[in-house]
Amino acid sequence: MIKEKNMQLDIQYKDNEVIIMKGKDFEPAHIFQCGQCFRWYKESDDSYTGIVQNKALNVGKIDGNIIFKNTNKEDFLDIWMDYFDLKTDYDEIKKKISRKDPIMQNAVSFGEGIRILKQEPWETLISFIISSNNNIPRIKASIEKLSEEYGEYLGVYCGKKRFGFPKPEVLAALSVEKIAACGTGYRASYIKSTAAAIAKAPTALETIKSLDIENCQRRLMEYQGVGPKVAQCILFFSMGKMEAFPVDVWVKRVMEHFYFHKETPASVIQQFAWEKYGGFAGYAQQYLFYYAREQGIGKK
Repeated sequence: MIKEKNMQLDIQYKDNEVIIMKGKDFEPAHIFQCGQCFRWYKESDDSYTGIVQNKALNVGKIDGNIIFKNTNKEDFLDIWMDYFDLKTDYDEIKKKISRKDPIMQNAVSFGEGIRILKQEPWETLISFIISSNNNIPRIKASIEKLSEEYGEYLGVYCGKKRFGFPKPEVLAALSVEKIAACGTGYRASYIKSTAAAIAKAPTALETIKSLDIENCQRRLMEYQGVGPKVAQCILFFSMGKMEAFPVDVWVKRVMEHFYFHKETPASVIQQFAWEKYGGFAGYAQQYLFYYAREQGIGKK
């Protein structure tokens, strides 16, 4: 066993396992059930298993310790440290967005273990195209079916066959009917079109990522199936634009319920969030989204 301090984290490296001792601001249920990701599944022991960069990982929490199984020191430092945003001080973010705001203080307290996953742009792009006018169980089922049918087989882990997310050229070569058969519905043509565009320009998403938020959103919306809300999700979850503030039905309702007290356009809500939370608006959105959905705030 190797033990070391890294970025104020007390990390132990074991054979095929990494442990963060007494990890702060990290609750698996908050992270994986706050609507930001779709390929993490709860196990019978309350841990979660997911696929990232064609690697299976199991994450759990026991006695305050965060346990990462099926990994090693090299992958933890090269992949998981960044993916789980472990170098970011969430205490400081929480203080900044909730100062003199009892509503946000309650939301932050409720979802105190949320961390924002740094997701891969291609998979995030397609996942949030599928998310449009959809619910999380259906979104997850569609993404899993696409992966099982057209992704790389990675082997069996935790008693289940695991598959990587399909590559752009693979989805581009499929018929709309085959994509739709994976439960994507009318979004199938958007997926095929976008996959074809990415297959022709494999570095396009990295180029887009380097732009400022306005140009980044404009370019993302050139892909079929990407409207303003979907673009804001992609900006925040995979493009590093932490000021992005996606306004979906839950966020709209909670903002109207707590801050506006009347029907309010998404654009007005977004502007309010940028002025109130600045470069941390995206974090505020996630705390509010999780709080509102789990508590049924504004539910109709």
